[in-house]
Amino acid sequence: MAATWKTTRNLHSSTLGILVTTLVVISLFYYLSGDNNRSSSNIGGGGGVLDEQIMKGRREHEQLPAGGCNLFSGRWVYDDKSSPLYKEQDCSFMVGDFACGKFGRNEFKYQHWRWQPHDCDLPRFNGTALMEKLRGKRVVFVGDSLNKNQWMSMVCLLDSSLPTSLKSVTWKGSLITFQALEYKVRMDFYWEPLLVESNCDDPVNHHVLDRVIRVGAIEKHAKHWTDADVLIFNSFMWWLEPNMTLLWGSFGSSNGVYKTVNMRLRRYEMALRTWSDWLDLQINRTKTNLFFMSLSPYHKIGEDWGKSGGGNCYNETEPILEKGYKGSGTDAGMMRIAEAAINDLKGRGLRVEYINITQLSDYRKDGHPSIHRRQWSNLTRTQLLDPVTYADCVHWCLPGVPDVWNQLLYTYIMRAN
Repeated sequence: MAATWKTTRNLHSSTLGILVTTLVVISLFYYLSGDNNRSSSNIGGGGGVLDEQIMKGRREHEQLPAGGCNLFSGRWVYDDKSSPLYKEQDCSFMVGDFACGKFGRNEFKYQHWRWQPHDCDLPRFNGTALMEKLRGKRVVFVGDSLNKNQWMSMVCLLDSSLPTSLKSVTWKGSLITFQALEYKVRMDFYWEPLLVESNCDDPVNHHVLDRVIRVGAIEKHAKHWTDADVLIFNSFMWWLEPNMTLLWGSFGSSNGVYKTVNMRLRRYEMALRTWSDWLDLQINRTKTNLFFMSLSPYHKIGEDWGKSGGGNCYNETEPILEKGYKGSGTDAGMMRIAEAAINDLKGRGLRVEYINITQLSDYRKDGHPSIHRRQWSNLTRTQLLDPVTYADCVHWCLPGVPDVWNQLLYTYIMRAN
């Protein structure tokens, strides 16, 4: 009887497992049915209640809690008197990825452009005032290397306000921690480029050919920043691969369901839904302020701004002056999805702001490291003969554009209750 019962139990377990897997696959294919056009229209085009919600949210995002000035609409003004806010060589913790002067860039006009909103002035960054505002608190930047770029900018902006003996940086896996000991402030960066769990989560070895995403899983990483007082998120660049594999189940599990998806907008929306749901359930609404940085555009295609002979940001030394310029690096569909997610979180009662850095950054084709940064692997002879092929037109030199992102963030934090 025992043998018979064991056989029956195994048969029932196997049948149940097959049934559950089948239901997951059916649900998955049903959700993913449809094309990018339908996804775009559902999220941001074509009218409807959601479109009205997005447009209402945009109007709210464009206004600060006080003052009524749109800080995101303006122009770049050359100012060699008050910019930059710090010197590259004086930033104690600068990393080679963003240290363009150290790696051979010998023209520095890119450091002297100041963002000027049309209808007001952007408050000047005051590191001491920010430390007082954040005394005893923990701030975490969560995202990819562009969020690390912004975190590094923040560290450099604060550096000169703090005594050498009372500040430190420690690296531990995915977490980098800057501490201002006098103020008991922690300013962290946490590597999580897709916000949800993936096979790109290693902070060093993450350049994989086939990106696999557990689009419904976030807890593995989120537990490291649940207690933060201020959270700054970004996620864009890593979603641009034409094909990515979504996983339902665990890595290495025989019961996992894998689906290769080429619908960029749909998979981005699914990940932001997981992220939003987690915030809704886990974040302390009376304690934590949330910020989401809009996409940081790249300048990989010189034709966008009329550069003859193609090329990219290599050897660019001036901003784009055309008002309202939008290049290939700006993805309106993904921005609409991010805006909808922020509106949804606001509707759930969370304190969240969307910091729209996209347009102001799109003007700055001159602000990238290009070839003037640390190279993580030896360059080939072909690359050395043609620098355009390895120019970094994604990240930003420091001092530079991310300092303005942090001036905007600073303004919001200082006005928060």
